[in-house]
Amino acid sequence: MNNLIIPSSPTDRQAIRSAMKEISNSMVRTEGERDYIKETIDDLSDKFDLPKKYLKKVASAYHKQNIAETTEVADDVETLYEALFSAEA
Repeated sequence: MNNLIIPSSPTDRQAIRSAMKEISNSMVRTEGERDYIKETIDDLSDKFDLPKKYLKKVASAYHKQNIAETTEVADDVETLYEALFSAEA
């Protein structure tokens, strides 16, 4: 049994089609931005011999402006790991 109610109004259907086209256009732009970010990270890694994973983390922390939180989480993970898996545990 199908619970989907499809709008029957041509105006409503046209509005949905238009929105889907705009969403698709947005997805294309997003893909382009992802490609740009990847290429830039690759270029920086090659030019400055820096690991890509660190460049990605720095870029993310810079974008989110949350380096303090990122550092705190990493410290907490290290503390927990050491408490669970140290030779004394």
